[in-house]
Amino acid sequence: MVIERAKEVLRIESEAIQALINRIDERFSQAVEMILKSKGRVVVTGVGKSGHIGRKITATLSSTGTPSLFLHPVEGRHGDLGMVTKDDIVLAISNSGETAEISELLPFIKEIGAKLIAFTGKANSTLAKSSDVILDVGVEKEACPLGLAPTASTTAALAMGDALAMAILDKRGFKRKDFARFHPGGSLGKKAGREE
Repeated sequence: MVIERAKEVLRIESEAIQALINRIDERFSQAVEMILKSKGRVVVTGVGKSGHIGRKITATLSSTGTPSLFLHPVEGRHGDLGMVTKDDIVLAISNSGETAEISELLPFIKEIGAKLIAFTGKANSTLAKSSDVILDVGVEKEACPLGLAPTASTTAALAMGDALAMAILDKRGFKRKDFARFHPGGSLGKKAGREE
């Protein structure tokens, strides 16, 4: 039973990623171009498991040449929204597109004048309707046997974040020497520096 469950989880999550391939279209290109043309940073936001995925996307963007920071939406409602400028791109992650903490920030993000990219599974959601670009990261089902714990949906959001970061890296012409500059410590920094 344990082995079967593990295999089923991996099958569902791999299918969720495979489904994203056919969704890479003009909207994805628009998101890449929007970020490349921005004079600001990519401000990633999300709550719960989506917040954890958002922190990883932030780290990947930053380490590959795209200045990025994570904004917790609750803290955003209590002063941290001051880190967002009109030159920034906000990337909001919410599978339902109805996460209250994010929905409450949307009018303020618009008022600031920042552009908004949504990672969501619901094209008619509040988040999607407020966004400049919508990237569909919806999944057929979660890998959780209860259908509750975010599993396939967070895997899909993480994979889309990686695809976005790598497409931007490519368009920027980001090289090994650039990677080494942002990784002065650790084995990755040494590897990038040695092989340049």
